[in-house]
Amino acid sequence: MVFQRTITALALFASMVIAGSTLSANPVDNNIHEKACTITSGNYNVTLNIEPKPVQHMKELTFSVTVKPCDKLPDTLQLDLSMPGMEMGKNQVTLIKKSGGLYEGKGIIVRCMSGRTLWRATIISDELKNPAFIFNVRE
Repeated sequence: MVFQRTITALALFASMVIAGSTLSANPVDNNIHEKACTITSGNYNVTLNIEPKPVQHMKELTFSVTVKPCDKLPDTLQLDLSMPGMEMGKNQVTLIKKSGGLYEGKGIIVRCMSGRTLWRATIISDELKNPAFIFNVRE
């Protein structure tokens, strides 16, 4: 059973590599509990900030995304909240452009019944190449 799951995971990973997946993610970064986190995606610097800190389950959170440079981006972006390796159902936050390259929206990170705390926040945007931030949520 474990062997079968390992083979399935490897096959999925290989298919993503072969298909040229545009999902980009940094390793787990728990600095999100102290400050905004920035990654480079294509020609853009993308910064994610989540308030209030520390980032916790089942509380209304404000998600702020800053994109530099911010030319030719739409007035809204979608932030997809998911758990790597576990299907949690659709949980997306609409980010509305406030000024320049700043987008904001409110949402909740739900508590996983298994007790897992690893989450991925992916900005859905072909232009930005779907940058993703991976972090642990605190209890």
